[in-house]
Amino acid sequence: MEFEDVARVQVPDEVHQAGSSEQTGFPSPATHYLESRIDLNRILTRNRDATFFIRVKGDGYREFQINNGDVLIVDRSMVASRGKLAVVVKDGEFKIVKFNRNETSGETEEQLLWGVITYVIHQI
Repeated sequence: MEFEDVARVQVPDEVHQAGSSEQTGFPSPATHYLESRIDLNRILTRNRDATFFIRVKGDGYREFQINNGDVLIVDRSMVASRGKLAVVVKDGEFKIVKFNRNETSGETEEQLLWGVITYVIHQI
């Protein structure tokens, strides 16, 4: 598996807050529908300092419904558990594995747990 980008989560510099229109005359009935922007970093990451985005190159992981160009959100602070997908280092290369019933820590003599995949973002 090849990785195009591995980077820390960037925290936005500005914080968007819901506002209200400043107008004269009759107020708009839609004013109460104003909402702040959706911050996907806040929603999709648990530990920003240990979260990485990885773009998958190649179709070697279709068995996990991971396709070429998909983005993996990987949390290095999490412990792998049964049924979870994770990125491991095996024979000096990054691999994606799904932990079965017997594996709980994610680390064996053959592989080292790099991080647990928390989300897969597919291109449409």
